[in-house]
Amino acid sequence: MTDTQTLTLQDKARHFVERDVVRNSILGVIIFNAITLGMSTSPTITNQMGGFLDVVDRVVLTIFVAELLLKFFAYGFGFFKNAWNIFDLLVVSIGLLPDKSGLSALRGLRVIRALRLLSVVPQMRAVVQALLDALPGMGAVIIMLSIVYYVFAVMATLMYGPTFDEWFGTLGRSLYSLFQIMTLESWSMGIVRPVMVEFPRAWVFFVPFIIITAFSVLNLFIGLLVNTMQTAVEDESEEEFEKLRDLVRAENEEVGALIQEMHGDLKALRAEIAELKGGRS
Repeated sequence: MTDTQTLTLQDKARHFVERDVVRNSILGVIIFNAITLGMSTSPTITNQMGGFLDVVDRVVLTIFVAELLLKFFAYGFGFFKNAWNIFDLLVVSIGLLPDKSGLSALRGLRVIRALRLLSVVPQMRAVVQALLDALPGMGAVIIMLSIVYYVFAVMATLMYGPTFDEWFGTLGRSLYSLFQIMTLESWSMGIVRPVMVEFPRAWVFFVPFIIITAFSVLNLFIGLLVNTMQTAVEDESEEEFEKLRDLVRAENEEVGALIQEMHGDLKALRAEIAELKGGRS
């Protein structure tokens, strides 16, 4: 087989895996596999359809392996340049683990094949990319939140620890109790009001903590995510605009070349007409 034939087969394979029909079919298989894996958690369904579910699982795994092999043939080692391809490879590889003692728990992780939806659906990839792009800014917010938590935890331990040992007896208990308060889960009747029975002015401590953590910091996280996703959408729109502008520029150059060619043909035609007129005279 010649190199030209090999390249032609790779091009055909690349066009095949990039077709919308193929992507939508893989998406349907992923959703179907997620449903069957959920059904396998039911003892009743397993007793009635256990053999069928195992066959379906093997068929689905075969389809995923065939897809990855086809992609590897189509892209060569460029397959590993795409992070989503590596993600798919890791997810599918978990399903290939042998069903033996000690590894059966790992095979239970095959349900994460449903996460392949993140790599198949472009909108989900955009959301994941926005989350990754927001990590640096979120890191700064987390550091600030950690400092606030530490300061308030030390203060709560010193002020309320001797009386309420279960909630604020140690620094770790104070951190956990403050986390519960931040989530607004039974914070008033469960913790703050009992503390206010002994310390009537305790609201002066807890209310600012809730405002700082539950509202301000949460809004910072949301603002970072929204800003990052908006930037991603703008970058995508700009990229599409650049592609469109390049296409228009290429078409203009092609039209200009045709006009120049027609202009040359007209000059040649005029010259021939002039020669014919000169010969008759």
